[in-house]
Amino acid sequence: MVRNDKEPIVKLRGVTKDFGKSEVLKTIDLDVYEGEFLTLLGPSGCGKTTTLRIIAGFENPSSGTVYLEQNDVTDIPPYHRNVNTVFQSYALFPHMNVFDNVSFGLVEKKVPKAEIKERVDKILDLVQLKNFGRRKPHQMSGGQKQRVAIARALVNNPKVLLLDEPLGALDLKLRKQMQIELKHLQQQLGITFIYVTHDQEEALTMSDRIAVMNNGVIEQIGTAQEIYEHPKTKFVASFIGESNIIEASVTKMDGDLIELTAENGVVHAHGSGFVQDEMIYISVRPENTKCSADSVENFRLRGLVSEHIYIGSIVKTVVTLPNGQRIRINQHPHADLPAVGSVANIYWDIDKAVIMHTAEDTLYDTIESALLNRPDLAVQGLHTQTES
Repeated sequence: MVRNDKEPIVKLRGVTKDFGKSEVLKTIDLDVYEGEFLTLLGPSGCGKTTTLRIIAGFENPSSGTVYLEQNDVTDIPPYHRNVNTVFQSYALFPHMNVFDNVSFGLVEKKVPKAEIKERVDKILDLVQLKNFGRRKPHQMSGGQKQRVAIARALVNNPKVLLLDEPLGALDLKLRKQMQIELKHLQQQLGITFIYVTHDQEEALTMSDRIAVMNNGVIEQIGTAQEIYEHPKTKFVASFIGESNIIEASVTKMDGDLIELTAENGVVHAHGSGFVQDEMIYISVRPENTKCSADSVENFRLRGLVSEHIYIGSIVKTVVTLPNGQRIRINQHPHADLPAVGSVANIYWDIDKAVIMHTAEDTLYDTIESALLNRPDLAVQGLHTQTES
């Protein structure tokens, strides 16, 4: 893990982006550190590629500032920024061999021939294409072409390498292989990588940190373990892997032990910073969710066992609650599974559940605060919310 005790090599401050009336980015603040592998992760249309293009200089922000090595580069064109970009399409010159494709940028910069050969040979060796210099792109596989595209970007010694879903066109097996190779390459070179993907497993496999984006904002940024085990929002909990998410309200607090009442029963979890009667979400991963024929202390949550789904290393047991919500439980294939149609009590280790504030509670807090300060404006705003 990269130590974040230095100045960031890339900084975004208050960056927004509008395309006409469409607000694509809503105040992005981001620090990326030297030698870090940071992934921008999110669904299509969340703003991750736009963020990458703003860092590269291919898009100008509507507002805000972009810093590279502490220099304001917001209005600097791409060719004057010490960054290179690798796209999903390889964009190789079909009439040139591998060596000429990789050396193209160095030739344009009039680097001496001897240095060009030394640098190209070194980078081709790093991407495991040492003996492919004379091949043309049509003579290579998809994975090999992507390595050439990466080598062409790296040979210029950029401070930051930007990668926009570069493995998206590869088949699943090759993509998994390339994920490991790309991470090892980044570690060898020590170059900062900023990587865009919608693939959660890819992000978890490769990244030092992950910035999870949704609707033009960064909802959470942290290590793979932090993002997976301690999601801060419902979106993060549901987008990263699988999660059982239950809506409830706080009914009793004893230190950090909180009693929570859901539509289907009562459960407990640990948490802090919550208040009586607050609406919350409980997130529990399927591997941390359990069921029993017997009642369990601190839990009154029951449902019917609907099905068992065998997927090799685990069996997914589905328990349907009275309101129709399906709770997923990952179990060992040789575990003693409850019979389909039987009643099961749902529970979990209290430390394994995550309690999150809801957007609805934030809205109520905003309205309440406004009512206390400017009742006239608050009522007007509430009418507007209702009408829309």
